Amino acid sequence: MARYKAYAITTKYWRPGEDYIQQIIRSIEGKVSDGDFVVVSEKAIATALGNIVDESKVKPSLNAKIIAKFWMPIIWGYILGPVCHLRRKLLLQLRTYPPELGSRHKQVALQYAGLLQALMFGSEGGIDGTNLPYTYVCLPLKNAQATAEEIRGKILETLGRKVCVIIADTDKTYSFRNFHFTPRPKPIKGIRSLGGFIVYLVGRMLKLKMRATPIAVAGHSISAEEALTIAELANRARGYGAGRTVWEMAEKFKVALNEVSWEMLKKVKHKPIVIVRRN
Repeated sequence: MARYKAYAITTKYWRPGEDYIQQIIRSIEGKVSDGDFVVVSEKAIATALGNIVDESKVKPSLNAKIIAKFWMPIIWGYILGPVCHLRRKLLLQLRTYPPELGSRHKQVALQYAGLLQALMFGSEGGIDGTNLPYTYVCLPLKNAQATAEEIRGKILETLGRKVCVIIADTDKTYSFRNFHFTPRPKPIKGIRSLGGFIVYLVGRMLKLKMRATPIAVAGHSISAEEALTIAELANRARGYGAGRTVWEMAEKFKVALNEVSWEMLKKVKHKPIVIVRRN
């Protein structure tokens, strides 16, 4: 069984419009070797590309309001959350789910990901508000594979290094023996994308092995199992930035959920790139 070492690289915070490829190249120059895996956060790339939505401009539907007012605080806070072994602090936060901000968020989830994803308690269809300011949320990449290929090509062209680029999301993939499944849309080949919150429930209830989800691999042909192992190693090395949830993020800066600013986020150590190397 292969052993790996992971090296997380700190960069400045990538805001919309950032030349993230140049940031990657500058950050790994002199540190990366042929055969290394360069794992990059999907959310960091999507944010740099401006693939974000301002939820303050969203008008919630009746369905979104019902999900925010009843489904989240009651069903998740008191029934599904405990069944899924969620942390006590997170359960308390879900029980006080903000109806106004929450309904706008759920409307975005309904619009971009569908009902089964909107019924998740967070990261609905890869939509994520952590490490983003105010009422912005990040949407998943439209073509992660093409993005990974472009990054790999630029690294080869500029640094002359033959690496494998993996784009990964913190959303979990669950594994039962050799069967891998995730509620996250569009994972790599070998991982099944299934039914939204239902898959999350099954994975958490049964306490299945869970790892960060690779959504693109470019440069080497590797198995889904190895890609999952590397993505999770990178995820652990990277840490949580400003927090695991929007509640943690707001608590860190001692502000309301919609008051975290770009300037506050700039002060946090961000590690969107991790070099993983086989021993």
